[in-house]
Amino acid sequence: MSDAKLETVLSSLSQVARQLDVLLSDKPAPDASCVKLNTNENPFPLPTVIMQSAMAALERQYLYPEDDNVSLRQAASEAYGVSKDQVIAGNGSSELLGLIYRAFLAPGDSVAMMSPGFSFNRKLAMLQGAQFLEIGWGEAVSLPIAELLFGPAKDAKFILLANPNNPTGTFVPVADIERLVDQSDRLIVLDEAYVDFAPDNGLRLIDRYSNLLVLRTFSKSYAAAGIRVGFGFGHPEIIDRLRNIQNVFNMNVIGHAVGISILAHRAAYAENHRHIKHERQRVTLALLQLGFSVIPSHANFLLARVPAGQDGSWWQAALERQKLLVAFFPDKGLQNYIRISIGTKEQMDAFLATARDISGSLKTPRSRRWAASGSASAPRAR
Repeated sequence: MSDAKLETVLSSLSQVARQLDVLLSDKPAPDASCVKLNTNENPFPLPTVIMQSAMAALERQYLYPEDDNVSLRQAASEAYGVSKDQVIAGNGSSELLGLIYRAFLAPGDSVAMMSPGFSFNRKLAMLQGAQFLEIGWGEAVSLPIAELLFGPAKDAKFILLANPNNPTGTFVPVADIERLVDQSDRLIVLDEAYVDFAPDNGLRLIDRYSNLLVLRTFSKSYAAAGIRVGFGFGHPEIIDRLRNIQNVFNMNVIGHAVGISILAHRAAYAENHRHIKHERQRVTLALLQLGFSVIPSHANFLLARVPAGQDGSWWQAALERQKLLVAFFPDKGLQNYIRISIGTKEQMDAFLATARDISGSLKTPRSRRWAASGSASAPRAR
């Protein structure tokens, strides 16, 4: 029996909301026995001094958080050597991305992103009724500046770059980004979510170019993905416009306290970052020995092309049956890859042991038969 009231309500949705894909049924979170290497989290605990700031903030849970994140923005300005009016703080950098789309795009406008990139941007563009242009980048370590300036993206309201890029992990020289910003009169949004694992960053450019907006997050390199702390840095006029459309009390008291404490104790993460870079190299070499091709990464993950005979979806499923979670992307050009987050040494040992087990099982005659068929119901690795 149809629900007439529901049909009336749904018919009142905006055209864009009606076009969005229906969400899949709820899927429970993975149990604690899973090795979770699929979302690029930093699995280490917060340093003691930062955890203490979070616990202290809980004692103020009955108060609204500071509006406009004034103290957090001040702490970021001091830590990064910029003025406070060049900083916006957000509930993760994803909130700030949403503000940028709302501020700059109207129905019929276009936005360009280097592809493959952060897929959430497609949804943000659709919500604004904007055209989403994807400019092929692949494994390149240089920017197609001429194509961005004079090709299909020439009329885009802004251009999105991620450096290092997700999901490839590739890093382009900051000098390339500066050439693009210098030659363009449009906004360039530089997402530096993974920059603490890379050799350089573009934050110093915001004082030279008013059309550059740099995004940062504490989710990856500072092990605070569940606390949601992000920043945008740019010209005060742009930052002011974004702050003006930001939701009131957009961050909570714990996010404020942890963010300020991290900014004061970034040196406490030095060993964390050294570990991830070391494990990144160790896992790369081990995967190469198993027949994978690994894109050189400057992030806290690896994008690896699986050995011939299966695709990325097959490997993801085979690993998941052994409670090893990695990411797979069905996008064109990525079907033969899996993305592996870098975790603790124990997590990476477990991943490599399982990958070796699966790889070894493929060498048996029976395994070769089902591998050639692409069956996802292949024998479980022992």
